[in-house]
Amino acid sequence: MPLKDLSDVLWRERELLEQLLFKLEVEQLLLVSGRTKRLPLATREVEEVLELIREAELGRAVEVDYAATTLGLPEGVSLLQLAQAAPAPWDGILLEHRTNFIRLTAEVSDIAHSNRDLLASSHRATQETLMGLQLSVQTYSPTGAATPASVGAQLFDEKF
Repeated sequence: MPLKDLSDVLWRERELLEQLLFKLEVEQLLLVSGRTKRLPLATREVEEVLELIREAELGRAVEVDYAATTLGLPEGVSLLQLAQAAPAPWDGILLEHRTNFIRLTAEVSDIAHSNRDLLASSHRATQETLMGLQLSVQTYSPTGAATPASVGAQLFDEKF
């Protein structure tokens, strides 16, 4: 039955979105705690789940088109349009999938945005620290001789 097959694909895609959300949360915990040694591994895991989601989206598109044609709808309809044309209980099931996709997508978007902000602020802090550690450029005295610039006390955050 096309609607059952579609529902199975949608369940798989929802599971992948939940897994992506988990991986992004792990990435965020690493960023917040400052334990960035494992950050490349966490980022690679996020990318792997994203690739699985891309593949699942292709499968979903095929199943949506097939279900649409069996319901007399044109290909490329939205999940909402498909749910509105589906008989009970599939209309409710498809609407539930849609509601959960909207929720999960919003959560993924929020945490991804937060992680980008954390990465950007961490990068800026690291750059500022490194710039502060560089030796000052020598200057010239009124006689033309090179003189080192005075270097005052510097604080260093040992977390970096």
